[in-house]
Amino acid sequence: MWVVKLGGSLACSEDLQGWLRVLAGDSSLVIVPGGGPFADQVRRMQNQWGFDESTAHQMALLAMEQFGTMFCALQPGLTAAVSVEEIDDVQQQRGETPVWMPSLMVMPEPDIAHSWEVTSDALSLWLSERLGADALVLVKSISLTGINPDVERLVEGGVIDVEFSLYFQSNGIPAWLMSASDHAHFGALRNGEMVTASMIT
Repeated sequence: MWVVKLGGSLACSEDLQGWLRVLAGDSSLVIVPGGGPFADQVRRMQNQWGFDESTAHQMALLAMEQFGTMFCALQPGLTAAVSVEEIDDVQQQRGETPVWMPSLMVMPEPDIAHSWEVTSDALSLWLSERLGADALVLVKSISLTGINPDVERLVEGGVIDVEFSLYFQSNGIPAWLMSASDHAHFGALRNGEMVTASMIT
């Protein structure tokens, strides 16, 4: 099983539907949505009204769910799933690709900080460990040309968050970066072929 996190930066990108078409109807995949403009709105409201970090954390998780709900509306073969059991049911019983809705699993988890430091990148790696996934792919609207795939350099460059690097160093799940425009190469990556993807080290 592979987990694919579609970054929120794809929300207004023409490449989004290309990714959804490639990933839909594959019962060996799980999609994790980013927060994108939905999470940006939470940040704006927190700045305006000053509500606490735990509330913002819950709202940001719901922002991910809004983006994921949009995925399911745009592309047949994608189905929302809120738990490990539902993910398994979508894969095994329906033969579709589950889109993870994180709030019910993440909010009660004592080891996940209620903070903006924990982004959907870190949560996708956390879910990958829970599912025993074979690999994780982070899809971002960035150019990978010349990028240093060392996890600490990626944190310094703002490509991934600090919590991701901590999870990554402890769980050993292979993780790749792909750019938004590279959806046509995803199948090649899964087949072990050389593609325009960077393996995080």
